[in-house]
Amino acid sequence: MTSITNPSTGRPLRSDGLRSRQAILASAARLATVEGLRGLSIGGLASAIGMSKSGLYAHFGSKEELQLATIDAAAKIYDDLVVSPAMAANRPAERLEALLEGFLRYVVGDVFPGGCFFAAAEAELDSHRGRVRDQIAEFQSGWLRRLADLVAEAQAAGELDAGEDPEQLAFELNSMLGQANSLWVMFRDPVAADRARTGIERRLREAGRRAAD
Repeated sequence: MTSITNPSTGRPLRSDGLRSRQAILASAARLATVEGLRGLSIGGLASAIGMSKSGLYAHFGSKEELQLATIDAAAKIYDDLVVSPAMAANRPAERLEALLEGFLRYVVGDVFPGGCFFAAAEAELDSHRGRVRDQIAEFQSGWLRRLADLVAEAQAAGELDAGEDPEQLAFELNSMLGQANSLWVMFRDPVAADRARTGIERRLREAGRRAAD
């Protein structure tokens, strides 16, 4: 297991320091979905969680390192809640459906007050070049790639129409997830996730029906 080092000392964090760091980053991720990653600073986070700025600086060393570590923490939460449970399903189509449903539960379950961490960060940073934006872009492209790969696997298994363009279908499915996230964040619309579920079910049923013909 790769150790996590303290950026101010270069030495590995002790287990108590790691637990503290994880708690700090969970708070940082929640704050970032409301205030934005660009607005996330050591001073602002220290104030929000009631910690000294010098104490927080000892964990991260710079605003950018805090931002990058926050993205990593949010990705770990996403994997634990959305990706890993879905990948436990047996068939490719089941994994795809579970992944989409997992995203909707993650959003309406208010894991983060500003909805999907990565959707919020993408909207904020899409035109701001740099390491933080690149890390968000890498996550988002990986998510779309995962959806497209599952579509292709379901096609190979005869569960979805082989004539479907996997990347196009992944784009359409992800668009419905994105709209549900936006409506939930803006209006706390309880119907948003159900509308996405209806659209996803209809689209996958259509592709599945053609595969069976």
